[in-house]
Amino acid sequence: TDEHLDLDDGRWEDIHVITGALKLFFRELPEPLVPFSHFDKFIAAIKMQEPARRGRCIRDLVYSLPPANHDTMMFLFRHLCRVIEYKEENRMSVQSVAIVFGPTLLRPASEEGNMAMHMVFQNQVVEHILNQYSYIFPD
Repeated sequence: TDEHLDLDDGRWEDIHVITGALKLFFRELPEPLVPFSHFDKFIAAIKMQEPARRGRCIRDLVYSLPPANHDTMMFLFRHLCRVIEYKEENRMSVQSVAIVFGPTLLRPASEEGNMAMHMVFQNQVVEHILNQYSYIFPD
């Protein structure tokens, strides 16, 4: 919205408020950051056994996203990589970030099927993109 927020206001000092708002923003989008049309493609890619082929496929899928989704993903994952750099202080490892953001950024159009298996693969996709950030987003 056009509401002006004063981030120096004391209510924003709790990092959980800001991180919760960020996660809520992505969860409330009508379509996730990874569009429904790409969900099965990303899941198939992360299941590939050959690491080099899996990496190229996921990179190509990221580049096939609509420009707004691609650019938002690049910005968000750059930030999440910075969060992970401080994992000793914040206890947010690559795996932790993937568990928190996987189901939010990448979800199927319908909740049918094995949600537990989906969640494993959703987390693996996010973890892969975080681990391969500089390969996927070489800028």
